[in-house]
Amino acid sequence: MNRALGGVLSATLVCGASLAGAAEPPPGHLNFVACPVVRDTTTVPCWLAEYAGETYFLTLQTDVSAPVTPPWLGHRVLVEGVRSDEPRICGGVVLKPVKLSVMPELDSSCSKVLPAEERYNLGFAPPRPPGPSTGRLAFGNAIAVAPTATPKDAKRERREFVVTYAFDGLVAFRHPAELMPLLEYAQAIRAQRLEIHGQRGAVLLSGGQTMVERQDIGQRRAEQVAELLRNVGLTEPEFEVRWERDAAPADGVDDHEARRVVVTVIP
Repeated sequence: MNRALGGVLSATLVCGASLAGAAEPPPGHLNFVACPVVRDTTTVPCWLAEYAGETYFLTLQTDVSAPVTPPWLGHRVLVEGVRSDEPRICGGVVLKPVKLSVMPELDSSCSKVLPAEERYNLGFAPPRPPGPSTGRLAFGNAIAVAPTATPKDAKRERREFVVTYAFDGLVAFRHPAELMPLLEYAQAIRAQRLEIHGQRGAVLLSGGQTMVERQDIGQRRAEQVAELLRNVGLTEPEFEVRWERDAAPADGVDDHEARRVVVTVIP
């Protein structure tokens, strides 16, 4: 790791974070920061990561709006996953489920690309046809979402919707699946009030340290969701926007669930 990146990562771990000493995630759970590795194949590239002498499969190079967004070369990635018993993919142990968060700092050492090998060729076609993604930030038809209530059949009741995030992240291309049902329901019942609650989290790493999100991220998430909803025409409801400055405690199991915005739609 270069010195600049080392300083940034140390600040993330220590400044606003606590060192967890002997605490570690339960067996089977793996949380670590590493350089991603690309393995080429005859169909679609694989993303891997190496940690503690083992290689782990992260995801395929899919559309940017996929549930698991691929990492980037030139950046380290926070991996939060569970070891599965599934057969290895591209030579890596499968983590399922898995959450990936790209670290924003550049790291020139994260540039490893492995050539295609016949033994690692995937037995299926790429998950989408060639060409650019049609995804749009926040709202759009990039992901097919389950239809919610329409004005004709909507039951007017208080309902909660949860928007989840990458570590230190804001809304990205995968978020239509979480935001569209919220928007459609609020419009369908002609909501009178929206309570938007932004939260921040922490991650207990497998090495025993705790990474904590930036202090203002809960506020930024809540305010961004409110702005996005207003910008697409949801202006009649009253908005109550609040956030947590304290990070939820981390135990290494489902720490990603604390990185969220909870929107309560009130008739």
